[in-house]
Amino acid sequence: MQHAPHMTPEQFRAVGHRLIDWLADYHASLEGRPPAPVTGPGNLLAELPRSAPAQPGDEREWDRIIADLDRLITPGLLHWQSPRFFGYFPCNCSMPGLLGALVAAGLNVNGMLWATSPAATELEMRLLDWMAEVIGLPESFTFNSPQGGGCIQGTASEAALVALLAARFRGVQAGHEPRALCVYASRHAHSSIIKAAMVAGIAHGPDDADRVRTIACDVGHRMDVEALNRAMREDVANGLVPAYVCATLGTTSSEAIDPLDRIGAAIETLPYRPWLHVDAAYTGAALVCPEFRRILQGVERADSFCFNPHKWLLTNFDCDLMWTRHRRVLIEALSITPEYLGHQSSQSGQVIDYRDWQIPLGRSFRSLKLWFVLRHYGVEGLRAHIRAQVALASWLEQRIRADARFVLAAPRVSGLVCFRLSAGDGPTQRLLQRVNASGEAFISHTKLPDADGCERFVLRVAMGAPSTAPRHVEQLWALLDREADAVSD
Repeated sequence: MQHAPHMTPEQFRAVGHRLIDWLADYHASLEGRPPAPVTGPGNLLAELPRSAPAQPGDEREWDRIIADLDRLITPGLLHWQSPRFFGYFPCNCSMPGLLGALVAAGLNVNGMLWATSPAATELEMRLLDWMAEVIGLPESFTFNSPQGGGCIQGTASEAALVALLAARFRGVQAGHEPRALCVYASRHAHSSIIKAAMVAGIAHGPDDADRVRTIACDVGHRMDVEALNRAMREDVANGLVPAYVCATLGTTSSEAIDPLDRIGAAIETLPYRPWLHVDAAYTGAALVCPEFRRILQGVERADSFCFNPHKWLLTNFDCDLMWTRHRRVLIEALSITPEYLGHQSSQSGQVIDYRDWQIPLGRSFRSLKLWFVLRHYGVEGLRAHIRAQVALASWLEQRIRADARFVLAAPRVSGLVCFRLSAGDGPTQRLLQRVNASGEAFISHTKLPDADGCERFVLRVAMGAPSTAPRHVEQLWALLDREADAVSD
């Protein structure tokens, strides 16, 4: 009988060293690579065999695999770690985070229960308490309180869904019909809120305005609390139940900050208080710097809070930190214990079983990445990273503000700059196309209403790649300056 050709530790060591060298070389080469791929649909598919390899590779197979990373894979990538990548929001990678991911992959434990890897659970618990303190959350969100605590989700989208399921459970437990529950978020909130409502069985589809209310915003693109109040009170008058409100600290389009304190005060005037979830996916990283914590005013009223270290805090994807002040509600909403998962430690109530905090049963050892990052950088190192990136955004904002060809489309909060050409949407769209086709930088776009309420095509420059230095932003501005004249002629 043929035996599977498992790698020996010695073979792994040899190939592993080569791949570490390959990754180091890749990161060292990013400044010289165009940030966006030059490829088309199906290009890679045409290069790949239609069937999987039938026989084990020979002694040269790893040579071919490594060569194919350069020949097939990297040409088809958008290089998110490039110092000239300014699109969407950053997806940070750091060498300490990468090493943490490597160790986690090598240990390959399943931390679904405390019993299945106690160290995985307890490290995560302590890290979430550390990070709550680092960003300024009240102690009620930590394991130092009777009902608080945090966990690592994959993304802010998962956190939004988990929070909504807890809200749905609490509403049903209070005697409300599931079909009467309603969800509220601003029109600039992330699309994951609507998707969460669909998955939770509250919304019938993406356009279900009967159960998901998208609330109007003010001129700064922040949720209009008076509009929220009217929507919730109209629903109550019609026999519906406001069950879940999402406040966004840093919207995807413009990094607008919803007035959390006023939203919290508004929901407390209702007959039944809805669950208040706070999505701070990108901007939450800036909270490591005390000067940004003004946006947290009112967070003590929130029921759950999340942000993504994998966006801007040097921790490799995926890593979303989520906290709640009501872990018992969340656990009861998601817990199910078949016989094969029964364990004395769980039954004792003395441990945390993180499988009850998420949708899937299994979970990887994500906390190692964040632990390595914190141990390497320290809190002061993380603050230095954020402040350097914010300074770059401020420099670019000043250039745009001083140039009559450009219009700032939204107030800058931290690392995102939104702007358009005063010549109109067509030239602005052509500017985006020319910048990204140049191979010198990559930016992205959105649509935002102007002061008159007209939707305008807007360019977004998001700072965050760890290797981005002042010269890269200066080069971007020179590119924008040059191409703005070309598209306006």
